[in-house]
Amino acid sequence: MSTKKVKKYASSLKAKVVLEAIKEEKTIAQIGSEFSINPFNVKVWKKQFFDNIEVVFDRELQVKAYKDALQTSQDKTDELHRQIGELTAQLNWAKKKSKQVGLQVEAWHG
Repeated sequence: MSTKKVKKYASSLKAKVVLEAIKEEKTIAQIGSEFSINPFNVKVWKKQFFDNIEVVFDRELQVKAYKDALQTSQDKTDELHRQIGELTAQLNWAKKKSKQVGLQVEAWHG
């Protein structure tokens, strides 16, 4: 089974491609050929640009998007830390109880 590599493009290249597409002096296929990229990518990047163009002129939107992403990441981290604490407490309890009933716990690490 082969895995297909996804090629990453620099944002500067994407910007150049989108600007060419906006000019409409060349077809999407011509732009794709000129920059050696799939014409589908040109369409997607152009759509992404127009979908998010207001962000360029509104710093508050940029900051809000960044803060939202940061908060989501922090929430996930907090939840994982909570789960680690809960599981550690459960493991310690299980070790203690197993010792009380005479079970060996050498196989358990920690």
